[in-house]
Amino acid sequence: MKKICIVGASGKLGRYMIQHALNKGYEIVGVCREQSVHKLDDVKDKITLIPGYTNDRAVIKQAVKGCDGVLVVLAPWGVQQYSTGTAQAVLDYAEPEARLIFSCGWHITRDGKDVYKTGLKIFVAIFGFLAKLFRFADLDDQVEACKRIFASDTRWTVVRGSDLEEGESEGLPVWARHVGDPKLESNLTRRIDFALFMVAALEDENLVQEAPAIVSCRCESALNESGKGS
Repeated sequence: MKKICIVGASGKLGRYMIQHALNKGYEIVGVCREQSVHKLDDVKDKITLIPGYTNDRAVIKQAVKGCDGVLVVLAPWGVQQYSTGTAQAVLDYAEPEARLIFSCGWHITRDGKDVYKTGLKIFVAIFGFLAKLFRFADLDDQVEACKRIFASDTRWTVVRGSDLEEGESEGLPVWARHVGDPKLESNLTRRIDFALFMVAALEDENLVQEAPAIVSCRCESALNESGKGS
């Protein structure tokens, strides 16, 4: 894999993905809103940057051309189906054999077998209601985007992140197919490591058409479950 596109490059997760991808020697095409281009001034000489909204089909078509992989931050901002538009454009225009890696939260479920704690269900319900009421985000849009990805026959992976924190890398996160797995109990991952998992997934064939829920490899629950298996 030589050339990749990062859709949503100027955000916190996007910037970490750029860092990891540069460390691996990838040629990078980044997409971000024009008003956020300045956030990438420190890497502007190392990547090709295409300004534009990530749900703009013309922007995505240009950005993903010739790319072996596409890393996508599915941001549910606004109430104009932003995530859905972004995901559909990537599915439509990415190269046929490209690896497509999408980010979202634990609230996304592929098969309905995830088991959520009451606190998380309440938070998602309240946040989703208020976000939609005040028109700054729409979690249903992210759900619809992932439904389209799951139905696709492309080489996709949907990485479902736990609660995130800043800090130095703790290493590649561990994953499970379903929320509720004991190893995920701690529900915490460093954002830099969420990005690390996204980039690593580009070359992990075991993750093709999987929706891994991730957690820090150094959190208590992951270490406990690892110890049981030793």
